[in-house]
Amino acid sequence: MSSDSDLNLYSTYRRHFPALDQVLLTTDTGVAYTYADAEYCSARIANYLIELGLEKGDRVSAQVEKSAEALWLYLGTIRAGMVFHPLNTAYTDEELRYFLEDASSSLLVCDSKRVQSLQALCDSLHDVHLNTLDADGTGTLTQGAQRCSKQFGTAQTLSSDLAALVYSSGTTGRPKGIMLSHKNLVQNVSVLAKYWGFEGGDCLLHALPIFHVHGLFVAIGCVLMSGSSMRWLASFDVAAVMRNLSVSTVMMGVPTYYTRLLAEPGFTAQSCRGMRLFISGSAPLLADTFAEFERRTGHTILERYGMTETGMNTSNPLHGERRAGTVGFPLPGVKVRICGPDNQVLKTDEVGELQVRGDNVFSGYWEKPEQTAQDFTPDGFFNTGDQALIDEQGYVSIVGRSKDLVISGGLNVYPKEIELLIDELSGVKESAVIGLPDSDFGEMVVAVVVLVAGSRLTVEQIREAIVGRAAKFKVPKKVLFVEELPRNAMGKVQKDVLRKNCADH
Repeated sequence: MSSDSDLNLYSTYRRHFPALDQVLLTTDTGVAYTYADAEYCSARIANYLIELGLEKGDRVSAQVEKSAEALWLYLGTIRAGMVFHPLNTAYTDEELRYFLEDASSSLLVCDSKRVQSLQALCDSLHDVHLNTLDADGTGTLTQGAQRCSKQFGTAQTLSSDLAALVYSSGTTGRPKGIMLSHKNLVQNVSVLAKYWGFEGGDCLLHALPIFHVHGLFVAIGCVLMSGSSMRWLASFDVAAVMRNLSVSTVMMGVPTYYTRLLAEPGFTAQSCRGMRLFISGSAPLLADTFAEFERRTGHTILERYGMTETGMNTSNPLHGERRAGTVGFPLPGVKVRICGPDNQVLKTDEVGELQVRGDNVFSGYWEKPEQTAQDFTPDGFFNTGDQALIDEQGYVSIVGRSKDLVISGGLNVYPKEIELLIDELSGVKESAVIGLPDSDFGEMVVAVVVLVAGSRLTVEQIREAIVGRAAKFKVPKKVLFVEELPRNAMGKVQKDVLRKNCADH
């Protein structure tokens, strides 16, 4: 581990680079980029950010498609000691306004197709620069950076300095900024690269989005910390994955990726004979998928557990039994415990709230000290909100989510955010958003709505009211009308009852 005064995440990556002429990533079209490209292109962007007038600690917001240049933007931002703020490409202008305002962003980088509406947004917010970056790597960002020097002295950062600000909604419906320090990210990726056995000869099949912890910090981090390489796919596509399996050794994915591969007749033990490891996360992996995958390929999927606030917390072992329905053991340096409502530690096999502590755990929510205090115990454990148990062998199993999170295709949907939009509609008395099983996405978003007497609102009217105000993946796939919502004695909506009642719809 580097010293406290030189814990810049990029500096840590840089110490693990192989010879700079080694290939870092190859796209599905066969274009190869080297570690030299990472070093020099990120330096140009760091210089360009400073040329724009940005300073250490400023937030750089990025809503861009996946490209090599988007990776250079991320690396250049942390090299300059600035804070990277990745944004889902599906977010609407209305959602972006909140993020930019809350983060007090100094720069927004977006696709050129959205520049007109987003320029007006940036102008209204004052002091927010706007640059473009398209999927093909072109845009005003690369044009500006190309003029700059390819030499840059990476900024020294303290362990507590922020490297990234990633937003995750909460039960109140308003997204919260999760402050991830250089130390948080360095600690977590250092452990993961070693725990999962990454070496220079590995090639990661990278089909994940890079606005998410999984694809950005975990997947890319393991590659850079081991000096290995990536097959870089713009998005998950079964045909593209099948083409690249023979030249890859590791794949990370969400359960949806693996169910779609299993639906492909050509996905066999022979097609992935050169693979050493398949890793799954971001959503629960069904035991049936785990078993079928092993039967078809001879590989047992390694399931792990993490969250935006903590990075990875637990993992099934690289060497040893990987158990279906569990997320393995606590990672080195991570402490976990199962507690009751009074923070009393529970016994083996008792279900309670999973709490975690370690250098991987975030420092708090951006400008929300009260919320931060609520989510941490007096002795420094973070309340994950997940219900779990630890068995006699030490395997952790996640058995429920106390915060009613819906995970669809590996993306988090927080019910309250959608409920607030539905409840605004004239004719709606109240609503509840739940997740129901879906064979492809794991869970689908379902809205259960109670209308006021005489209302003639239709399913399509409700869905159309959400489209444009929330990202597409948050829009309910189903809308069900009921006379009333089930409640407990305290008046709280019983979503477990709703899920059971709506299971056959």
